[in-house]
Amino acid sequence: MISDSTRARFAREVAKYPADQKQSAVMACLAIVQQELGHVSEDSERVIAEVLEMPVIAVHEVTTFYNMYNQQPVGRFKLNVCTNLPCQLRDGNKALKHLEHKLGIAMGETTPDGLFTLQQSECLGACADSPVMLVNDRAMCSFMSNERLDQLIDGLRAAEVK
Repeated sequence: MISDSTRARFAREVAKYPADQKQSAVMACLAIVQQELGHVSEDSERVIAEVLEMPVIAVHEVTTFYNMYNQQPVGRFKLNVCTNLPCQLRDGNKALKHLEHKLGIAMGETTPDGLFTLQQSECLGACADSPVMLVNDRAMCSFMSNERLDQLIDGLRAAEVK
C-alpha cells in the first residue's frame, strides 16, 4: 500500500501549508504516490484523503481532472500527444495516428510488452511548436514529424534494451 517513506514525504509536503489548509498538498501527494506505485489507485486516494482530512471524492476529482495522474498502470513510456485545436490544425491528429500505427495500439492503450502507453492530451502550451507531445509527463517534444516520431520511439526502445 503506502510505505512509511511515502507517508514521511506526505508530511513534508503538508508542513509547507498552514494547518487548516493541508489539503493544498493534494497534488504533491498524488505525484508522490504515482512516483512510488506508477499510478494512483482508489486505495491510495483514500489514504491521501485521510492524511489531508478531506473527502475521498475531492481527491478523486483532482486525480481525474489532470491527465498527469495515471489511474491505472501505464507503460514504461507514457506518450501524451496534444490534439487540441491549434495542434490539430498543425498535424497533431496525424502524429497521433502515426504513433497508433507504429506502436500497433489505439489511443488509450498500452503495447503488449508494457513499454508504451499512448494518450491524447489537451493543450500543452506549445502551440507554435506543434505537433507536440509529452513523454512521461516530463519531456516536451516539439515539431514531431513522422520521422521525428519514429526516431523517438526507436530511441526509447533501444534505451530500454540497454
